[in-house]
Amino acid sequence: MTKQAQHLGETVVITGGNTGLGFACAQAILRSPYCAQWHVVLACRDLERGQNAVDALGSRGAGAGQVEVMPLDLASMSSIRAFAKDLATEIDAGARPALHALVCNAGVNPASTKTITEDGFETTFGVNHLGHFLLVNELLPTLQTPGRVVVVASGVHDPAQKSGVPAPAWNDVAALAKGELGPLASSDRALRYGQRRYSTSKLANVYFTYALARRLPSGITANAFDPGFMPGTGLMREAPAPMRFVGKHILPHAIPLLRRVFSPNVHTPAESGAALARLVTDPQFATTTGKYFEEDREVRSSEESYDEDRAAELWNASLALTKQTTRR
Repeated sequence: MTKQAQHLGETVVITGGNTGLGFACAQAILRSPYCAQWHVVLACRDLERGQNAVDALGSRGAGAGQVEVMPLDLASMSSIRAFAKDLATEIDAGARPALHALVCNAGVNPASTKTITEDGFETTFGVNHLGHFLLVNELLPTLQTPGRVVVVASGVHDPAQKSGVPAPAWNDVAALAKGELGPLASSDRALRYGQRRYSTSKLANVYFTYALARRLPSGITANAFDPGFMPGTGLMREAPAPMRFVGKHILPHAIPLLRRVFSPNVHTPAESGAALARLVTDPQFATTTGKYFEEDREVRSSEESYDEDRAAELWNASLALTKQTTRR
């Protein structure tokens, strides 16, 4: 019997699992009746905050050894490759259970401030799409069947949802990687342009999910998840100070009102985290792939998101940008 075979259970990786939706998802997985043997890896840029999350999950009932933190900076291709290599090495050595699920949750919304990753990509597109694209491709050889990949997208990718965020402005992928949007954004001021970069990156998440589902081997699924509007999470940490204050201190207390006057798709992180965890663990979703979920309801994504030619173009360009040599 191999070391890996001796190690019961399954590993799930959650990017950005130290706070907000990712933390709530981890907590729900650890409490799930389907997950008694699951091992949760919180893949985080800040190890101190990640360890605080591990400690918090332990204080809320997670058993010893059920959850840990590993360093991952989605703005760094070298960090992503190191994470994937270290995880594979430890699984092969029997240090943790086989990998069966990956939750692509971490994201940034820099708003009006344009920043660049260490590899030269505009940060919103670089982290929200390219970082997760590279991570998934690096981990696919390690991901075992039955396996699941869930990509956290957002309803802001769909203009029909009238989220208040400007619609995506798609462009050539190489231009998007530089932060250059399409003609729809030509008259935007800085803040609106930044918001549109975010909605465009979320459209990329949906394209990526559908393209991935078409390329995965039997037994591994890929689905996109819209958590809805979640006041109080850290996604607006780079927004202007007034927006941060409202998002952190006012809107979380107005969720029932927001559901009535804004959209029913407004949730607490705990509610959306539980729905995300079900997509990862619930047997009813074991064979569902290439779909888009709002909470745990399958719905249609935007009409634009079903453009298979554009999804293929994004896939191939992303392979080149991240210097992937294997074309799956």
